[in-house]
Amino acid sequence: MLDFRMKTFLKVCDCMNFTRAAEELNITQPAVSQHVRYLEKYYKVRLFAYEGKKLRLTEQGEMLRSAALTMLHDELSLKSRLAHLPGGKREIRFGATMTVGEVVMPKVLQDYLLAFPEVQLHMEVANTQELLKRLDTGKIDFAVVEGFFKKTEYDFLHYSTEKFVAVCGFSYYFQRKIERLEDLFGERLLLREPGSGTREVLERFLDSQNYGLKDFEKTAEIGNLHTIKELVKAGLGITFLYETAVKKELKEGALKLINLKNCQIYHDFTFIWPRGSIYAEFYRNLFCQFTGINPSERL
Repeated sequence: MLDFRMKTFLKVCDCMNFTRAAEELNITQPAVSQHVRYLEKYYKVRLFAYEGKKLRLTEQGEMLRSAALTMLHDELSLKSRLAHLPGGKREIRFGATMTVGEVVMPKVLQDYLLAFPEVQLHMEVANTQELLKRLDTGKIDFAVVEGFFKKTEYDFLHYSTEKFVAVCGFSYYFQRKIERLEDLFGERLLLREPGSGTREVLERFLDSQNYGLKDFEKTAEIGNLHTIKELVKAGLGITFLYETAVKKELKEGALKLINLKNCQIYHDFTFIWPRGSIYAEFYRNLFCQFTGINPSERL
């Protein structure tokens, strides 16, 4: 069981405020300070420091936070495994980002459940940032994400590399010749909500070209992949998605690629779990069962 002082430390890390952490934990602020001081004395390091009036984690505090999150994740996972042990049932809880969940997982899970019909399977679909939170708090065991994550806080295996493309409706009319990324700025851009891996890939690429979402005259945020594709098919804007997510629509002629000379983007789908987890070997074996790939072959 995770020490109660460690749970207090994690809450302070979340709030970055001793008073707010005390309120959420329903204990006094002196008690929060006492718990943190105990950990600092035990590990012989400072965990927090102030920059002006702003609280921040020290390098040692960051290291302890990462380890504590892994301990919390493993504790909750162990609790779930123990609860299901009497019935002899194997339970797997994992998360997938929207593109992965809607496009990649159906075939993967079909094959997996045929091979392991006794498994109790729970898949949650959310954006990358939400899945990282659920992973940190032990609500899911692992995740397959398309977005960015801190590689210092998670162990991971490369799932696939996907092409990221611009698409429009098959009969979409452009008022000018489209050759480069900046030629699209006059169009309505349909994009996912903040926290989405798909959106972050686009934002980071735009930033690398010294552009941003603000350079598009019109944008619309849509938190659903299917809805974005339907709006694009209806000619109500353009979007950037993984090519694998629109493979069917491209083949049927409902959508078409927008070929841009200065826009070649590739990004990884990644299988991740908390760094240092005691269940690392289990996750590696599961990756092999999901993909048919032995992780050691990729080393």
